[in-house]
Amino acid sequence: MKVAFVLGTSTGGTARHVRMLAAGGAARGVAAGVFGPGQTDRDFAFGAIAGGQVCFTPVDIADRPRVRHDLRAIRRLRRLIQAWRPDVVHAHGLRAGALTAIAVAFVRPSAYDPRPALVVTVHNAPVAGGVTGAIYRVLELIVARRADSVLCVSEDLEERMRACGARRVGRALVPADASPRPAALSNASVTTDGPASISRRVSAGTRAALSLPGDPDPGPAARPIVLAVGRLAAQKGFATLLEAAARWRGIMPKPLLVIVGEGPLGAELKRQAVRLGLDARFPGHRDDVPALLATAAVFVLPSVWEGQSLVLQEALRTGVPIVATRVGGTPGLTGDDAALLVPPGDARLLADAVRAVLTDPALAARLRQAAADRGQALPGPDDAVTAALAEYEFLTRRA
Repeated sequence: MKVAFVLGTSTGGTARHVRMLAAGGAARGVAAGVFGPGQTDRDFAFGAIAGGQVCFTPVDIADRPRVRHDLRAIRRLRRLIQAWRPDVVHAHGLRAGALTAIAVAFVRPSAYDPRPALVVTVHNAPVAGGVTGAIYRVLELIVARRADSVLCVSEDLEERMRACGARRVGRALVPADASPRPAALSNASVTTDGPASISRRVSAGTRAALSLPGDPDPGPAARPIVLAVGRLAAQKGFATLLEAAARWRGIMPKPLLVIVGEGPLGAELKRQAVRLGLDARFPGHRDDVPALLATAAVFVLPSVWEGQSLVLQEALRTGVPIVATRVGGTPGLTGDDAALLVPPGDARLLADAVRAVLTDPALAARLRQAAADRGQALPGPDDAVTAALAEYEFLTRRA
């Protein structure tokens, strides 16, 4: 089987997911090619997958509507698909999916080379309003009407695509890497220690790398860490988290807020933290997220919307107490017992939930154990590759 993966500009989960599918497919004998922006290949090294078994071809798919660029991308995709003749084209994201759908529609089938089946995975909710929102609603309709199969990362997106008239809608599996749980929290998940005790178990090296305050003699004054990880963008809701942090001043030991990541709102969030008088840390991009999760007394995901958040899956596998917003695919990952879920954008309820975890050791222990149990049951990369290949087989058999 030949599968062409198409993606647009990506700095995170979507590109990692495509890389995982391409690598897993190549390991199982699939001839895989990836079409996307050259920068995405430089960031994620698609050409290095399986010793070069996966070919990468640059296609300039912009991260926002640009008519001339989009027309050029459609023409290039059509030529590439016409020449390579994959059995399945699997596009990721609404923009890449819509451009690919138009390109595939203009591929000329023959008696020996039918038009390839089109699968589109929808990774994010569309923009809510304005001109951009209207454009994305058109993209939804194109994907729904033209794709043979639409895979969605959350139940609300499935409902949207069905409402748009999609013929076949299913759930995409977007797992995080199944990395081992850090030893620092493996023990903590079965204790009833308070949050300061958990923070004291982490290595001095990890704390030093983050420039976190710590005692030479790690006694009761060690500060519990409230950790958030994600792109510093509006979708992640970090402004609400900072507002919530201003309500924790009475908690002792005083918690320390650490927000890991980079993005367009970095400077604005730092100014907000100063304005609110918060002792918050912004260490930027980190490659040791599992170790950071082991430092945390509580992990917070305050997003306005999420699909199958990779860092949330890592937090579940680590067994850290979780506070998150009840949006998108988050409740499906955590269930009702592995996190405290609050509405998005509500700083007061978010602060109350974090306060409850920090001040109630029994609650924290229950959340740690429930998260660890839930994390063990999460699907892994092999499950995601198996599910994708099963969908490809179904579509090509039906054709």
